[in-house]
Amino acid sequence: MSTGIVTRFKEAGQSAMSAHRPLSEFADPTALSLPSNLSDATTRLFQNLTHFRSNYAMVLLVVLFLSLIYHPVSIIVFLIVFAAWVFFYFSRDDELVVFGFPVGDRVVMAVLGVVTVVALVLTHVWLNVVVSGVVGVVLVCLHAVFRGTEDLVMEDKESPYGALLQDDADPSGNYTIM
Repeated sequence: MSTGIVTRFKEAGQSAMSAHRPLSEFADPTALSLPSNLSDATTRLFQNLTHFRSNYAMVLLVVLFLSLIYHPVSIIVFLIVFAAWVFFYFSRDDELVVFGFPVGDRVVMAVLGVVTVVALVLTHVWLNVVVSGVVGVVLVCLHAVFRGTEDLVMEDKESPYGALLQDDADPSGNYTIM
């Protein structure tokens, strides 16, 4: 029984690492630059949040973990919640199905985020959770705004602009008069 759990954890860890964008792509210092205007900054923010979402989730979890170094009970709760993140978010290849209904990645991430915050607040480290959450969000947003998007290769389904990027056979667009 315990061998199966260890094997499953090992497979989940390997799968989690494959779901991340490579660190060389995520932390490439040559890709950092100032956005030219506010529109460019918001475009970068949305594209990078979409492209690097699992990397950013990991950054937030690491910041949260580091804020709990002096709270051993909270660390144990954090490790249990982290295991839930690994199993339900990072290591899944297929869509999660709950009671016969498919659940998207963003919903899973939101639910796990709320569970993480609630679990750690209940261990009486709410101030650490709030401060580390703010610090983590600021770090993620700064990276997303200053990380250039010119070298990113995104699939249309991954892009925040989705259907706007589809190639149509009609270059003038497919418009109907109402």
